[in-house]
Amino acid sequence: MDTEREPVRVVIVDDDQLVRMALRLVIDGEPDLTVVAEAADGDAAITVVDEQRPDVVLMDVRMPGRDGLSTTRELLTRPAPPRVLMLTTFDSDDLVLGALHAGALGFVLKDTQPLRILDAVRTVADGNPVLSPAATARVIAAATSPHSSHARDSSREAARKQLSTLTERELDTARAIADGLGNPEIAARLHISVATVKAHIGNLFAKLAVDNRVQIALLVRDAEE
Repeated sequence: MDTEREPVRVVIVDDDQLVRMALRLVIDGEPDLTVVAEAADGDAAITVVDEQRPDVVLMDVRMPGRDGLSTTRELLTRPAPPRVLMLTTFDSDDLVLGALHAGALGFVLKDTQPLRILDAVRTVADGNPVLSPAATARVIAAATSPHSSHARDSSREAARKQLSTLTERELDTARAIADGLGNPEIAARLHISVATVKAHIGNLFAKLAVDNRVQIALLVRDAEE
């Protein structure tokens, strides 16, 4: 960690005061992270984000009033928006999916170990997604459920047209992401190095105009529906 770097500025948004207190204690205990504000609902979150201009927003998915999905969509329309990391208990998959479609960089469970939450905040602050293979697989399953409101967001033909721009190896990588594999597992499946996998994923982000791995996986699933 670069000790000269300014601390990552974090806003915590959750309607549960105990959750906010616990997260603040964990985050403020790190020299490279600092909590600059808290909010208990979406409207308050928009106000404090506009005031504080944080690097990362830890956003609860389900809150009274304006929920995390609506708030995330609003924040991500701002010039130089913060990176958004969703907090969920996995009882609200549709809302998480909507946030990922809107451009949130990932999500963590509220009962995740503190060290993993800290790693997630740092990863998102660097502009990288936080989506474990298991969590990705579960979200994709929810997205492709017949009952999901987001299952048909992109038509089959539109998805196939986007994927047609990929090389064969890039398409293989995209399919592996849709299967919920992490970089080492993709490398093993395709018999290539992890560095090459990362290069392919970088190409996928650029060619498909997506921000995270879940969006890649959704395109693959849409194309194969």
